[in-house]
Amino acid sequence: MVIESTPWWPAALLAAVVLSDVLLSLRPATFIARCLTGVNLPREWWWVLIYVKVLAVIGLVAGFWFPGVGIAANVGVIAYFIAAGVAHVKARFLESEFWINCLGMLTLSTATLILTLVL
Repeated sequence: MVIESTPWWPAALLAAVVLSDVLLSLRPATFIARCLTGVNLPREWWWVLIYVKVLAVIGLVAGFWFPGVGIAANVGVIAYFIAAGVAHVKARFLESEFWINCLGMLTLSTATLILTLVL
């Protein structure tokens, strides 16, 4: 059984949003810097998150041509934002960045996976 990223548009939307997140993280926007500082992630490690997100975008886009890759990348994005949520809870940083950014992205990535598998 081959699991494909069909329909294509949920994965394309998620890839575009994650790519936007990458671009905002290159020179961290205030809300991103506040989020990373709030969870006590050392500034010298912030670059790692950019690479992880770039790989997620590549995987989501590759999924249009290579069956299963997009689904795996989507699951990886979900895992990333679950880990981010855990970091927020552990740091007791439950400000608007947690509710809007972290849980918003978790909701979008989960909805993308559900739409991809159900439609």
